[in-house]
Amino acid sequence: MKIFFITLKEFDTLIDRMTLALDSANNLGQFTTSVKILFQMNEELPDDLQLSFEEIDDPNEAKSFVKNNESALKYAIREYRERLMLS
Repeated sequence: MKIFFITLKEFDTLIDRMTLALDSANNLGQFTTSVKILFQMNEELPDDLQLSFEEIDDPNEAKSFVKNNESALKYAIREYRERLMLS
């Protein structure tokens, strides 16, 4: 069993920031901002969705990561939130 160190309220705040970041990425092209916020919850994402340092700093890598994984990231985040609600 995994112990969670983030409250549901803290997680919801992070999700709000992530949603804004993804919207900014899609609407304004700010992909590096988006992946920096996603990196804050890197340990809670499935292995195939975890970010590397290169993806955080390289705008092209960040754009590619967000474009290729946006729906999977949203699903993984929703799943993690549900686990927090049950704990």
